[in-house]
Amino acid sequence: MAVHSKHPAATPPAPPVRERTRHLLLRGWCIFVLFLALSGTAWVHAFGTTVAAAVAIGGGIVSVILWIVIRPPVYWQRLPWFVVGFVAWATLSLLWSAWPSTTALTLLLLWITTIQALFVGGVLTWRELVRAAASALKWVIGLSFVFELWVSVVVGAPILPGFIVGKADDPIEYWSRDNLFSGERIQGIMGNSNLLGPVALLAIIVFAIRFAAGAPRRVLLWVWMGLSAYLFLRASSATAYVAAAGVLIVLATVLLMRRTRGPGERTKYYIAYGVVGFGGLAAFWLLRDRIFSALGRDSDLTGRESIWQDVLERAGERPWLGWGYATPWTPWEPAFDGWIIDHGQTVLQAHNMWVDIRMQLGIVGVVLLGMLYLAFVWRSWFFAVDRPRWDLRDDRPYSPLTLLPTLVGAIVLVQGLAESSPLLLWGWMFVVMLGAKIKQSPHVGEGPAEQSAAIERDEPAKRMP
Repeated sequence: MAVHSKHPAATPPAPPVRERTRHLLLRGWCIFVLFLALSGTAWVHAFGTTVAAAVAIGGGIVSVILWIVIRPPVYWQRLPWFVVGFVAWATLSLLWSAWPSTTALTLLLLWITTIQALFVGGVLTWRELVRAAASALKWVIGLSFVFELWVSVVVGAPILPGFIVGKADDPIEYWSRDNLFSGERIQGIMGNSNLLGPVALLAIIVFAIRFAAGAPRRVLLWVWMGLSAYLFLRASSATAYVAAAGVLIVLATVLLMRRTRGPGERTKYYIAYGVVGFGGLAAFWLLRDRIFSALGRDSDLTGRESIWQDVLERAGERPWLGWGYATPWTPWEPAFDGWIIDHGQTVLQAHNMWVDIRMQLGIVGVVLLGMLYLAFVWRSWFFAVDRPRWDLRDDRPYSPLTLLPTLVGAIVLVQGLAESSPLLLWGWMFVVMLGAKIKQSPHVGEGPAEQSAAIERDEPAKRMP
């Protein structure tokens, strides 16, 4: 006859560990911070420059306070030093800036975005970071669609910033052009198709990674991917299309690299990748007339080549140090007001981040930015293609989460050839955040900020040197 023991060997059943309210609020704040960066100019269009600046500054102050209170574990030796160097050089440009007030103002935005990036990467684990990015992107994608739907169904006419219904001198001034049902390009809450397209592409990538990682509510993830793809196509951004092609090439190469059994087997793929990459760039440049005509764009990238020429002429007057940091250009600055005009509006960027930095921070700034992106691409690439290993075991499975940094790098590098937006907002934030995260936690689940059990339970984490 079986006898029930009063001293079972197994651990008594217990409810699963639940996240504390404080950590849930922290993750909610990180989602809001990411939404601020991803929504871009939406805050300016909706509430004006003053309110948008107040929200950005206030958000930065809150994150600094939380960082001091939480004190997440940090390897100080593994700070993103190239980021520190670039920000320091931009800050030093105050000493010789030709537009000191603009430099001071835009430096504040640079500092806030950098601090927010380091904060989010420091307090969230890899899984939480991707989850938070997905949540923020859902808000951006969802609000963009609802906004365009509201304009077309309720308002029934294009609207200007500030929710004003009126006639603009040029369509470029509209926040929304009421194009949802007309088949023309839509702009989302950012008010710019060239900003909506890359964000929609990023959303597709993040949702797909979440799906591959086995996230719950997978049917809803398909819905979000479909909505993001719809906005991506309706934005009809040539830059975003080229970025998507770059993402597909990088993704295919990473998956091929993961199939190899040793470093020597990767050589042939690296050679093929280099040939395809350089050959594709050469073919793209030589056939740009036909490509952009097919996409409905001008062969000079909608006037960008003339903008680059004007900016490089000014850069040549101060080749090494530049004229002073200014990202974005402020329209009230006399040096920019009326300098370059497009569609009757003052241009607020060089439409190429390398040309922009060449003028602002000179050759030294270009070198520092190049080293920053080289380090980011290098680390994100091997973060994706190398099997996770920190001991003798070499058969650990790959994580889909490791694909995010290298695919983000493909987007921002391509986007940076036709836009200066990777130097601010979500482009800069994601590069700094993911690059710093890789240095601090080079393996998903391992590293100072990856002490998931302690962090998720809101327990004091072990301090790192």
